[in-house]
Amino acid sequence: MEQSEMVDWTERVERLEAVAAALEQAATRIAEQQTRLEAAQQQSVGPIVATVESEREAELERRLAEAEARIAELTAAAAAPAGRKTLPSGMASMLAKQGVALQSVGESMEAGALDGALASLSIEQRIAVKAELLRAGLLG
Repeated sequence: MEQSEMVDWTERVERLEAVAAALEQAATRIAEQQTRLEAAQQQSVGPIVATVESEREAELERRLAEAEARIAELTAAAAAPAGRKTLPSGMASMLAKQGVALQSVGESMEAGALDGALASLSIEQRIAVKAELLRAGLLG
């Protein structure tokens, strides 16, 4: 019985060796197939990524150019003198009733000179008058 057990164990070891060899071959084939798939994937995805990135970069460059142009326009508009140099007729008549003489367009009034003339008005009205004069460029 010992000899039959030895033969049985030997057969089992031989079958295990055959299975191990088959597993090694399968692992080698799987590794080769994975390498081929990775190479194919890199070739097919590479150009798509480059196309998307270049389109995105072009869009960002276009938007940046538009923003820089807009900034230049706003800077030029801010540097230009205020467009309005006259008061609305209602504001001019109210100031005339308060005894404030309007000066020529190029000159400006002092805020302190207005305080005496506007003393009879409420604080809100005085602020509104001074704000309008500032917008018109007549208050220095």
